[in-house]
Amino acid sequence: MTSKLLFTTVFIFCGVFASAQNKYEREYRIKKSQFPEKALTYIQEKLDDARRIRFYKETDSTKISYEAKFKKDRLKYSVEFTEDGTLEDIEILIKPIDIPNDAFNKMNTYLRDNFVKYRIRRMYQQYPVGEYDVETTIKNAFQNLMLPYIKYGFIVSGKKDKAYEQFEILFNSEGDFEKLRKSLPPNYDHVLY
Repeated sequence: MTSKLLFTTVFIFCGVFASAQNKYEREYRIKKSQFPEKALTYIQEKLDDARRIRFYKETDSTKISYEAKFKKDRLKYSVEFTEDGTLEDIEILIKPIDIPNDAFNKMNTYLRDNFVKYRIRRMYQQYPVGEYDVETTIKNAFQNLMLPYIKYGFIVSGKKDKAYEQFEILFNSEGDFEKLRKSLPPNYDHVLY
């Protein structure tokens, strides 16, 4: 009886762990009035000269978050907050030229080594909260500073075995691999930016 219970426990744990590596998220466009007030106070002055401002509620398999997406100074920003309005990170859409050559070469080597074929669909530079306080993180992101704690994220359509799947891959500022999550293709019934 105990071996059966142990097997069931291990089976459930493995299933939970495997699904934790997948990203099942969906974004819903919301009104500004539905966005957490605390979150708006952090970015209100940044929105004054921003264009194409959109607010989203994002649900995934583990949490609910809120995102403000906008264009400012010819850059596309995504500022993500927790449900209670705490800043999680700021992302800026980038191109390969925006990544230092040595780091980008390491990232490409990782992609070549881990996929039969791949296509980079989107890249972003991420300023996570944690290394600095919220105000400093916001200041650094909106100055687009190249700091040692930033991350680079790639959304990749990649072929590992027989079929293409979509992945979100995170690298550190040196180009070293940090994390890979399989993601479902997003629902494009909204404008990304």
